[in-house]
Amino acid sequence: MIMADLQQFTLAQLKELIESQDEYLMGNYITQNLAIARNIQLELVRKQFTSGPTLMPEMRILIIKQGWTHPVVNLMQRHISEGDLMFLGPNGMIEFLDASPDVRGIGISMSADLFSLAIGNKMPQALDGHLRDFQLHLEPQQLSFLDKIHELLYQQMQQRESNPQVILHLISTFLWQVDHLWHECEPSRLAMQSHNQQMFTVFVQLVNQQAHAWHTIEPYASRLCITPRYLSTVVKQVSGKTAKQWIDEALVTRIKIDLKHTGKPNAQIADEMNFPNPSFFVKFFKRMTGMTPSQFRH
Repeated sequence: MIMADLQQFTLAQLKELIESQDEYLMGNYITQNLAIARNIQLELVRKQFTSGPTLMPEMRILIIKQGWTHPVVNLMQRHISEGDLMFLGPNGMIEFLDASPDVRGIGISMSADLFSLAIGNKMPQALDGHLRDFQLHLEPQQLSFLDKIHELLYQQMQQRESNPQVILHLISTFLWQVDHLWHECEPSRLAMQSHNQQMFTVFVQLVNQQAHAWHTIEPYASRLCITPRYLSTVVKQVSGKTAKQWIDEALVTRIKIDLKHTGKPNAQIADEMNFPNPSFFVKFFKRMTGMTPSQFRH
């Protein structure tokens, strides 16, 4: 499966959604390259992300100021609550399972071109592409500082004759502050992670990238330079699920996306997902979901 086959939620689609609902216009501003959301609410989250796994082509940063959300981010379940910052890199996958009725937050999203213009030649390490996502908990003063930069950016975007250079510098300030906060948290986060947890994190990243092609544990173990048995033990200890469960669930998620959001025949999906034949593909999907691919599609 290629990324273009995923259900996507682009800045253009977000712009259309916000402009179609009067209640979302206040506190949110969006162009083709930049979205500044001062008013993220439960209904807006539901309209964007609860129809299944969604590919986010542009980078997004969400800060929860009140309430909580429970998303699946790049196949990993997370709990994001008041004071948390969530970064999702370009082409990340997200699905919101639940959120509190009082959830409120702010957010920013931008195209790769605008990101490059704002950052210039020196790239923040946290945002250089080696991380597909990360989550930080902000102290009140840290959240307040980011919020003020975000509000200044929103106000500048609202000006009838806004200054492009001011906008770019405010975006750069916001992103570099996020990078600074990530650097402050990273040493303690790594210190808390055991070797097994770090190995598990790399395993999940590989599953996220390769589940459509690698259906067994052996290629993942080979990439990590360990035995399949040792990898199985580590994954089970850290997550409570077997490595094969992780692989199968990631594979099913990708299949569901193709079935729901493309018109590909089952045989084509089976081939792209590296199944030996369509019959094996159907049996696997039914074992995992209780439905045949055709039943799920319809």
